[in-house]
Amino acid sequence: MSTKIRCILLDDELPGLTYLKMLCEQFPEVEIVKAFNRTDAFLKEVNAIDFDLCILDIEMPGMNGLQVANLIKDKPVIFTTAYKEYAAEAFDLNAVDYVRKPITKDRLHQAIIKAQSRIQNTSKPDNFIQLNTDKGKAIIFPEQLVYIRTSDTDSRDKIARLADNSFLTLKNISFEKLNELLPSSAFIRVNKKEIIAIKSVQLFSFDEITTHLTNESGTTLKLTLSAVYRNEFLDKMKS
Repeated sequence: MSTKIRCILLDDELPGLTYLKMLCEQFPEVEIVKAFNRTDAFLKEVNAIDFDLCILDIEMPGMNGLQVANLIKDKPVIFTTAYKEYAAEAFDLNAVDYVRKPITKDRLHQAIIKAQSRIQNTSKPDNFIQLNTDKGKAIIFPEQLVYIRTSDTDSRDKIARLADNSFLTLKNISFEKLNELLPSSAFIRVNKKEIIAIKSVQLFSFDEITTHLTNESGTTLKLTLSAVYRNEFLDKMKS
């Protein structure tokens, strides 16, 4: 679950494309998904690629970058070009930025930061939370979470299980803080070491919860319902 900007590149000049890719790879917030040096190949594949941003040259044979941007106008673009006369047209297309060649690392990074801000402000709904994980800062939607427990190796960390059965280590966060961040109607703490998504509860008794989840051995995951949290759990299950 990465917060990196997934980027595709398009420049018909291979040396320029190689240089652009080299610069982008120096930015930790950028992941290059694919680089193209032919517009026809780009157009053939673009609809099947999951990406956030396109960095493309304007002056290209056949269909130029402005025309290409018109075809992917639901995605932010950064134009690169040696020709200043295209600037007005580029901004008419609501481009994130217009970077003149020869491209410098600092100027490109400035454009990337602007793109990152636009992507975060337009593509993320308000119901996500941001947490520090073993893989970096992650944007997590509460509906993705099904179960959270204390890490066996460091009690300051928590292991979050997602709906797709993947796991994230949440770094240095308390259950109290998680309770503040997570919607109280959808999650409940059941003992000192575990929080469960209510949708993951299958059955429960006085002191045990049977979930819809399985543990590493393939058997049903069962949790202890502590007396400290029992009344709150029962009240929530009634609502």
